[in-house]
Amino acid sequence: MILRKYILLAVVVCFAFAARAQGGFNYNQFGFGVSASAIRPFADLKKNYTDYSIAANLTYYYNPYVPIVLEFQTGKLRGGGDAVTDDKDTRKFNNNFKAVVLYINYGLGDAIDYDRSAFLNFVKNFYGGIGGGFILNNVKVNRYSLLQPDYKFPGKDKSVNFTVPLRIGYEIKIYDDLRYPKFGIDFGYQHNITFGEGLDGYADPTSKFKNNSPDQYRQFTVGLKYNFGSESSYYK
Repeated sequence: MILRKYILLAVVVCFAFAARAQGGFNYNQFGFGVSASAIRPFADLKKNYTDYSIAANLTYYYNPYVPIVLEFQTGKLRGGGDAVTDDKDTRKFNNNFKAVVLYINYGLGDAIDYDRSAFLNFVKNFYGGIGGGFILNNVKVNRYSLLQPDYKFPGKDKSVNFTVPLRIGYEIKIYDDLRYPKFGIDFGYQHNITFGEGLDGYADPTSKFKNNSPDQYRQFTVGLKYNFGSESSYYK
């Protein structure tokens, strides 16, 4: 009778560990990635253009679905033009910017039980994120109005603004022979809200120019990441 109890206990323990193992996997705690984005500003000028930016990032994984990322970006933001059809005041800017941001993503895989569902196993790799950082603006602008040559548009050619990135996306995890998620292919959308008037280089008075919201820019991003470093285990 006592032996039967011990056998039953051993079976229960084995099933518990088996269930735990089915819900978990090993992973590397660090990652390095690169990405490219189609980028477009939402500034105070009438017309804005789509350009491209590139980025490199370093990742620390709190767990496989909660990465903390330090990213460095460089790219171009443009808007306005010399004609009134591009901007009624003939303002124009070309911003060759650099940015550094720190953000955290939260993947659905950390919140849902996807082990026995093909649909949830697909959904688990969707994520949302938020962060903060700085954009270093380096703009060339029409500093004088082409319609009123005596009027000089106020603002700075070089400035630093605080920025808040808001992120959503999906990551495809590629596993190696040992079932480590070694590579990641990321498809994301990032909307950046900046605080200050440096993005387009104009700090025009609101009494004279429409300025109802902070300068912003958005990015559609494709990225590739390689994971490396010390190993850890994740269990659901």
